[in-house]
Amino acid sequence: MGTVLWGADIAEVYDATARDMYAPEVLGPTVDLLAELAGGGPALELAIGTGRVGLALSAQGTTVHGIELSPPMVEQLRRKPGAGAVEVTIGDMATTRVAGDFTLVYLVYNTITNLTTQQEQVAVFKNAAAHLVPGGCFVIELVVPQVRRLPPGELARVFTLEDGHVGVETFDDPLTQISWCHHWMTVDGRTVQHSAPYRYVWPAELDLMAQLAGLRVRDRWADWDRSPFQPDSPSQVVVFEKPA
Repeated sequence: MGTVLWGADIAEVYDATARDMYAPEVLGPTVDLLAELAGGGPALELAIGTGRVGLALSAQGTTVHGIELSPPMVEQLRRKPGAGAVEVTIGDMATTRVAGDFTLVYLVYNTITNLTTQQEQVAVFKNAAAHLVPGGCFVIELVVPQVRRLPPGELARVFTLEDGHVGVETFDDPLTQISWCHHWMTVDGRTVQHSAPYRYVWPAELDLMAQLAGLRVRDRWADWDRSPFQPDSPSQVVVFEKPA
């Protein structure tokens, strides 16, 4: 299958559809934790997108470099205040290398699932590890697969049903762990429909990918506020460490 690429049609409405992720109670804890883990050193954001996290982290004083596959998403980033302080390299987060060593590499908002093969996802871990200094951290924010929420015999579930946004997830191939997310969103008075494949990853599989890249689990929380990760947690924030 391959990497999901956001085109201009999605880039233009991306921030509007993700406005809840800009809320201070969401973005604040995210940036605070990342700044702490960077420890005053430089940070690399994989799939920096329109800069929601990277620009906020840079504004707090952390030097941020980004890698992003979609030029239209970077065009949106470049229109924002503070964009001049964040260098962005166009490329695939699984293979693209940038100059320098980083104390922190991070990948947020389920974006590793945009790579729809296990091989590509493992390559992301190896690429992150290659950019890290010894003792540095790779942080991933990722949903926990919700397959068990499906009633017997059902292949899809509605995960969002609210004014202006309906979201349906279909579990299409359990062998390769491919699901599709289908969105119907109202943006500026018009309806935007978007569908894309994702490869979901189980927590234990995520840890194995890290092990293959020479990283080890340091912390796992249910959210950026460091709430404990539980068996029924719908999401996870995992800190992987490169041994010193």
